[in-house]
Amino acid sequence: MDYWSHSFSVDDEFKKLVLRMNPPRVTVDNTSNKKATLIKVDSANKRGSLLQVVQVLSDFNLIVKRAYISSDGEWFMDVFHVTDQYGKKLSEDNVAERIQQSLGPRGRSFRSLERSVGVQSAAKHTTIELTGRDRPGLISEIFAVLADHKCNVVAAEVWTHNSRMASVVYITEEESGLAITDPDRLALIRKLLFFVLKGDRDRWGANTAVSVGSTHTGRRLHQLMYADRDYDKDDTGCVPVDQRKPLVTVESCADKGYTVVTLRCPDRPKLLFDAVCTLTDMQYVVYHATIVAEGPDAYQEYYIRHVDGYPISSDAEKQRVIHCLEAAIKRRTSTGIRLELCGDDRIGLLSDVTRIFREHGLSVSRAEVMTRGSQAVNVFYVTDVSGDPVKTEIIEAVRKEIGLTILHVKDDLYSNSPPQRTAKFSLGNLFRSRSEKFLFNLGLSRSGLTRSYS
Repeated sequence: MDYWSHSFSVDDEFKKLVLRMNPPRVTVDNTSNKKATLIKVDSANKRGSLLQVVQVLSDFNLIVKRAYISSDGEWFMDVFHVTDQYGKKLSEDNVAERIQQSLGPRGRSFRSLERSVGVQSAAKHTTIELTGRDRPGLISEIFAVLADHKCNVVAAEVWTHNSRMASVVYITEEESGLAITDPDRLALIRKLLFFVLKGDRDRWGANTAVSVGSTHTGRRLHQLMYADRDYDKDDTGCVPVDQRKPLVTVESCADKGYTVVTLRCPDRPKLLFDAVCTLTDMQYVVYHATIVAEGPDAYQEYYIRHVDGYPISSDAEKQRVIHCLEAAIKRRTSTGIRLELCGDDRIGLLSDVTRIFREHGLSVSRAEVMTRGSQAVNVFYVTDVSGDPVKTEIIEAVRKEIGLTILHVKDDLYSNSPPQRTAKFSLGNLFRSRSEKFLFNLGLSRSGLTRSYS
């Protein structure tokens, strides 16, 4: 073993020792704040700690109203002000335990398959990952192929953005209910799905992958779409013009050696996860952050460096960060009418439902498919083939064919409300004073404050 390899080995062992000597400490405080529960996390610092904590909060469907994050040096300290999805304080008592497990020596980034996709056992299903050009009827064709080859879809999630589609689908054998492991059969299914995705117009290419085991669906969908470069191309390969895009800025903080990323947009669930996930997958480390989302809008400010320890140095890289964060925010921003299907699960249900959608000229912009026991609990966001709102009479015709008591129309606060434009003097000023106060305490304010961080 050479000198450098030995040094790295000793350094890794020392970091492991520090983690064992300083296990994560997570406290849940339900008394300090009248409107929110405070979750405080203290831990020896390791790469990915922030994403692991935020991922657990996302899996619990918690809404982050405010957060203060600091992970400079060897220690990781976070405070999150959270509520449940109904705006109430937390009632679940195992949040702290889950966070501690995720940060512990055996913690994994992809822990919560059951919460994210509703699958009972990760070892009993086969995972299919798909990316390709989005088009009307694509989801129907995918589910039809799986139904024709005796595959039962137990869970799935589909995202579309910028003319691209990504999906993670969990399937089992129709007869046994177990994972499909026959390599020849899997190769045939993969080949057929590739032909469906490729079509005759996907100039960027399609991809399929098959595996047995678990993944974190939201994280994997971000990775799939990022790898597919949905952030910089549309059907013609051009950067799209979108007047509704969030406001993202990237600036230098030369005196402290950071790059400062700020994000302003209408608030929605899992927004913090989407931003942190993207920065992590782009190989950036968040050293400090301030999150405020106590009204209809969200403000996020991150002090970051690349994993090599250096801030962003080029304008091209800054623009890439902006485009990637904009894409990450918009991927989960659902467009169209929300349809919820709840009823007895059966083989071929998804194939039949999406076929009816296609026959009535509906296009699925996003979907979440789950099974709970013997019940199918599915959510679809649909538009017409041009991406415009669907006429009421078409929706009612679809409901009558599928079943009025099974398929329901649900108004969605985040997809149906018009985009909110933020005046430059309001949102920035509202949060700047709060952010600067917190950053002053850390010695990180860009306004000329001289107190140093220790």
